[in-house]
Amino acid sequence: MTTRSVPYKTYLSEDELPTHYYNVRADMKTDHAPILHPGTLQPVGVADMEPIFCTELAKQELNDSDRLIEIPERVRDFYRMYRPSPLIRAYYLEKALATPARIYYKYEGGNTSGSHKLNSAIAQAYYASEQGLAGLTTETGAGQWGTAMSMACSYFNLELLVYMVKISYEQKPYRKTVMQTYGAEVIPSPSDSTEVGRKMRAEFPDSNGSLGTAISEAVEVAVSSSDRRYVLGSVLNQVLIHQSVIGLEAKAALEKLDEYPDTVIGCAGGGSNLGGLMAPFMEDRLAGRTAPYFIAVEPASCPSLTRGRFAYDFCDTGQVTPLAKMYTLGHAFIPSANHAGGLRYHGMSPILSQLYHDGFLDEARAVEQSAVFAAAELFARTEGTLPAPESAHAIRAAIDEALKCKDSGEEKVILFGLTGNGYFDLLAYQQYNDGTMTDFIPTDEDLDRGFATIPSLPGIQ
Repeated sequence: MTTRSVPYKTYLSEDELPTHYYNVRADMKTDHAPILHPGTLQPVGVADMEPIFCTELAKQELNDSDRLIEIPERVRDFYRMYRPSPLIRAYYLEKALATPARIYYKYEGGNTSGSHKLNSAIAQAYYASEQGLAGLTTETGAGQWGTAMSMACSYFNLELLVYMVKISYEQKPYRKTVMQTYGAEVIPSPSDSTEVGRKMRAEFPDSNGSLGTAISEAVEVAVSSSDRRYVLGSVLNQVLIHQSVIGLEAKAALEKLDEYPDTVIGCAGGGSNLGGLMAPFMEDRLAGRTAPYFIAVEPASCPSLTRGRFAYDFCDTGQVTPLAKMYTLGHAFIPSANHAGGLRYHGMSPILSQLYHDGFLDEARAVEQSAVFAAAELFARTEGTLPAPESAHAIRAAIDEALKCKDSGEEKVILFGLTGNGYFDLLAYQQYNDGTMTDFIPTDEDLDRGFATIPSLPGIQ
């Protein structure tokens, strides 16, 4: 291990907080395919999306031309509570691995929501408040998004209804408690409160739920109300725009150290944190400049990039949302109940899907959760932070890349996103330490059942 030549933690000043989001879509060589209306199968416009999303968010969702989007001052004021977040050199992990690699991570867990999700939640709540709405509806898987959204809605005096995937509702009751502390109503999904939920419960009475179903329920409630809209914490273009603050800060902090990453790694469920972390570095790739090698790491139990199909699919199980062209396992796919973290969505961000399809996102890697938790515990013992299971997917890949450097002698710079802390995920850690955690990899037959639900759209590529 090299001697400690740079600070353990590198902070930007408050004055260096980004003033604008970066919209990577404006620089993409191939724009992702249009989002389609579920009824007409025609490309949607802002008017089509306004019953679901706030008007400004609908505009951001369709924005393919503005590279920079100004961060509202009230949002920047809120960011100052916990941003800029630190860039940390993983000296102690490097020493444990005996690697010549220099490992950095951008830590996003230093706020009450415990994750990067607050970066987009506060922006979405701001736009809802500016539009004069009474409240919002949303879903949450592992609970980070619901927690972040409850904080944001509390800040802007908005009501919030959260449909929480049933298995997470049962496994992570304290996340529910935090949401309720900030004033949110939390309902396990599938529920009896919506038509979609009742249908799912009738067909699958023992269902553990899925993000696709929870999305359907939240959207159903939103579109039936004139003063409420729906918000989503990943997948969408608008969310990747907001999360670009992660990468913008990381790049600026590395520049202070005269460093540039050879490899950028992020966990991948719907794509929000990976898309945000890699955005300004992807700008370099798209402009033909030197750029890192990008790795997306997903759970082997929900492998949308590594085993999914690049096709148009519904973004929800109930087929009420628009269709997006993305890597998908089929909108009816439900991950195994033994999967401990988030990253449970059937599809991947259309932006990341297109970048992966075109070869700009270099690699997708699927890992089993026992290997993920082994990496998480090594990280906790060396770096002193208990990582969220989602983030531990990126840690797993970072460790593996660092060990390759040990074997080759290469002094690469590795950057990964530590998107949140794991203090609400202790049941999963307990299962790992007790030896009761099991790995599940869906068979081809399991995946075929999901693929069978991908709609056939003759004449539409």
